[in-house]
Amino acid sequence: MDHRDTAHDRHVRAGTAADGPYALDIDPKTAGWGYSALRILELPPGGSHLLGTGGSEWIVLPLSGGCTVQTEGITMELLGRDSVFAGVTDFAYVPRGAHAQIASGAGGRFALAGAKCERRLPARHGPAPEVPVEDRGSGSCARRVNNFAAAGSFDCDRLIAVEVLTPGGNWSSYPPHKHDEHRPGEETKLEEIYYFEIQGEHGFGYQRVSPSRPGGTDLLAEVRSGDAVLVPDGWHGPSIAAPGHDMYYLNVMAGPGPEREWRICFHPDHTEGYR
Repeated sequence: MDHRDTAHDRHVRAGTAADGPYALDIDPKTAGWGYSALRILELPPGGSHLLGTGGSEWIVLPLSGGCTVQTEGITMELLGRDSVFAGVTDFAYVPRGAHAQIASGAGGRFALAGAKCERRLPARHGPAPEVPVEDRGSGSCARRVNNFAAAGSFDCDRLIAVEVLTPGGNWSSYPPHKHDEHRPGEETKLEEIYYFEIQGEHGFGYQRVSPSRPGGTDLLAEVRSGDAVLVPDGWHGPSIAAPGHDMYYLNVMAGPGPEREWRICFHPDHTEGYR
């Protein structure tokens, strides 16, 4: 499948890819790929939204505020959180071929992470206390990963999603790595979306994607809250947080492989001395 032609298209600035109630709306068609999707839903106090899942599975993930998700005859109460920097949150899984009513009494901001899929799994609640939290790296490369829908931690058909929190001044997504080829046992082909929020009114960060083959993705983007970066291919990383401004990003991944797994290849020029 043809990917987007320019680096500019792969840096989606806040508010530039929105449709209806969404502050951000990235689907496979607009991204130029086959599987991964992300919508950012903003609800006012007392607001609600009907999500039709179509041929994709979706996770409703509170970014700020809480909500209820009604689908398949069940109601899931998501207590949510004050912000993405406040800790882990519970979430809801909604299968393909379903409708879900998302409602919030106090209002809030919610990520809808999706992937085109084949299997229809049951709707269910992901409790916050069961989210595996991993401290990765050390020193200036230290960051925290919330593996709420990582392969092996929560059952989906194709969707893989995690949250990464990087302290101000630190690097994450490092060493640069890629997952743009299918090599059994070594690397899985996955399309990836990075969605960013930066702490502080004037906060910013940087995201690098460099080519893994001639004509591949080549991007250095200054990112701010609400921005997204699309990674169809290439070495991605580092993700750099400006000093004094912690960085959050949500990674949404999916691909065509026969197994739902995250196998990556590190850039050979940037692994020596990594802690």
